[in-house]
Amino acid sequence: MSRPVPKAGILDIAPYTPGKSPVVEAGRKTFKLSANETPFGPSPRAKEAFTAVATHLEDYPEGTSRVLREAIGKRHGLDPARIICGAGSDEILNLIAHVYLGPGDEAISTTHGFLVYPIATSANGATNVVAAEVDFTCNVDAILDCVSPRTKLVWLANPNNPTGTYLPFDEIKRLRAGLPEHVLLVLDAAYADYVGRPDYDSGLELANSTENTVVCYTFSKVHGLAALRIGWMFGPADIVDAMNRIRGPFNVSAPAMLAAVAAIEDTQHVEMSQAFTVKWRELLSAEVRKLGITVTPSVANFILMHFPTTPGKTAADADAFLTSRGLVLRAVTNYGLPHSLRMTIGTEEANRFFLDTIREFMEQK
Repeated sequence: MSRPVPKAGILDIAPYTPGKSPVVEAGRKTFKLSANETPFGPSPRAKEAFTAVATHLEDYPEGTSRVLREAIGKRHGLDPARIICGAGSDEILNLIAHVYLGPGDEAISTTHGFLVYPIATSANGATNVVAAEVDFTCNVDAILDCVSPRTKLVWLANPNNPTGTYLPFDEIKRLRAGLPEHVLLVLDAAYADYVGRPDYDSGLELANSTENTVVCYTFSKVHGLAALRIGWMFGPADIVDAMNRIRGPFNVSAPAMLAAVAAIEDTQHVEMSQAFTVKWRELLSAEVRKLGITVTPSVANFILMHFPTTPGKTAADADAFLTSRGLVLRAVTNYGLPHSLRMTIGTEEANRFFLDTIREFMEQK
């Protein structure tokens, strides 16, 4: 029997696997710490804006996300005409790949880079080339060593997920200077709002001053709008123009758009979330290290823990033990980290319960 056949390479792609959700059981609290969601939810202003749209759900949204682009431009000092919005930064990443990659091309990502990068690359017939990381951190020299005449694009999450590490802005500038001018550098700044290091910059300056760099952001993290799927990109005008030519005409819903405008204007909510995250990120890292578990230094809203290979103390053992107590973390075997678990910073209750539970796990005979 004849049937439609996907184009070459599609069935070779491993689908993206999200963090697992907790199984709700009567009488037991559960804490989902697997998806890098904020424990605070969105700004109250964002909720109000979202609810207000409910009386006009029959109307199509404004097709260019104008009011959101203007709000983003005002907040970051950017030209709104050089901003494109999408249904999560995932859509933006896939649009970039669709516009700039094809059969015979290569795109570079790093060993433990975001899994959407190789998926977007392969879906467009291009080859994903992996640059080695050093101490779970992207390495500029390794990326430059991977450049070939077929290289068209470099994917770089800064900070990186799932490692939480970052590259200083001087290194980002060195990477841009070392890449051929025709190679597009895509800087994914999904976790930029959690970084407080003086040597860090998301790359908006580069995207503003060069013709071959773009920066992607999301409203899913510190702004707490993950359910609405909304992200944005800033870049050169010709790149934004090319992407707008294939972007869906109503790809951002009106509730998402207006909630995002309200969220970006509520700086007090963002600053509260940032301060809480930094405090607990450092406290959790320090306490977990005391138990003999290695923690990769993180600047994001999660920590990456590396467990021993001793039977009974492995990452899989810890994951099963924590899950049995209602703590759902992210196993990162599909990122090439079979001995590690990633934990999102949760509420104070969740964080303290995690510390008590992981101590119990490590101290058991």
